Amino acid sequence: MVYEWLNERLDLNRFKRKYLTKVFPVHSTYFFGEIALFSFVILILTGIYLLFSYTPSSRLIEVGGKKIPAAYHSILLINSQPLGVIIRYVHHWAAHIMIAALILHMMRIYFSGNFKKPREINWLVGMVLFTLAILAGFTGYSLPFDALSSVATGIGYQIANSIPYIGPAIAKFFFAGKFPAPGSIPRLYMYHVVLIPLLLIATIGLHMLIMVKQKHSQPYKNKDIAKSGKILGIPLYPQQVSLMLFVFFFTLSVLFFLASFLPVHNVEYFGPPTLQTPMVKPDWYLLWIYGIIKLIPGNWVIPLGSSASIDPEVIGGIILPGIIMTIIALVPFMYKEKEPLNYWEPVSLRPIGTSAGVAFIVMFLALSVTGYQAALNIPIVICRIYTIVLPMVAFFITYFIIKRKKREEVNL
Repeated sequence: MVYEWLNERLDLNRFKRKYLTKVFPVHSTYFFGEIALFSFVILILTGIYLLFSYTPSSRLIEVGGKKIPAAYHSILLINSQPLGVIIRYVHHWAAHIMIAALILHMMRIYFSGNFKKPREINWLVGMVLFTLAILAGFTGYSLPFDALSSVATGIGYQIANSIPYIGPAIAKFFFAGKFPAPGSIPRLYMYHVVLIPLLLIATIGLHMLIMVKQKHSQPYKNKDIAKSGKILGIPLYPQQVSLMLFVFFFTLSVLFFLASFLPVHNVEYFGPPTLQTPMVKPDWYLLWIYGIIKLIPGNWVIPLGSSASIDPEVIGGIILPGIIMTIIALVPFMYKEKEPLNYWEPVSLRPIGTSAGVAFIVMFLALSVTGYQAALNIPIVICRIYTIVLPMVAFFITYFIIKRKKREEVNL
């Protein structure tokens, strides 16, 4: 009765025919993107809960005879609430799961060749989305304002401030002064809860709009089954919706499991900011940049006149990571495709590209290990050697395996 009443006024049947019958191809790797999306939804929901108790201020207040920052005290209050600490840990882990799922999603797109024509724009949109997710993680990491997060955020300020000529202005604008300035936490809070989420929502919406317009790419095996221009899969409703609900609740359960048994960032342990600086390493998704900084010799200083220079922090923390990310972003434009690619491309057709992708992954892993160079007691010279040699070895081994497999297929 209610459906019929609404259908007469809103033409729900037309909506159902146009959208709810949209076909989705079936493959387990397609869920990486959905896990990233659902993690973002959980971040929003848990973030709203945390908003009610968090105080975005570094102002000192007196608690129990001690003066501590208001932001730090509000985190202690959240931890003392029923389920408060669990919600905070779910929020923390959701950020990690989102970034990990985005990385796996982009790896699937790269190794299947689905960054090529006509999906170059969506690849660039994905790179912007990934960058925004990193910025969300960085700004959120600063908000507890304990000894650990204040030192880590201060390192980010120092790297930005060391950019020649424009660095001090950029750093003071982004951090609302010399970190930790009185306005730093409110400014980073605004980025984290307003600006970046809005940009993420817009970017995700654009990404999905382009995907709907261009339709999904399909596994290569579907090429000989589905008719030209048709998608082989299941309709959005009810099959795909059922799978999406399962993935959502599975992601949520994993996050609660991690929050319950793998607590992270214990603010009580680190305490409020002090003059002493604890040993700080960035989160895993930024560890490769930390590894680059450690590899750059301290005497690599490029003078730019009498008043400015490019120091190792700028080279390792901005220039080289910027070059690497630019190369990744421009990958679609390194190929000249005459026809649109709507199916996964077999790796045998792209041996150099596939081998380069494996080499990049090995390079990121090698740089991440270098981030723990001091803890692992590895000589920095050895780190420089394996960071260069291992990606090259990975490239040639992958290339050899692909070529050999291709020859075996031809002989069959």
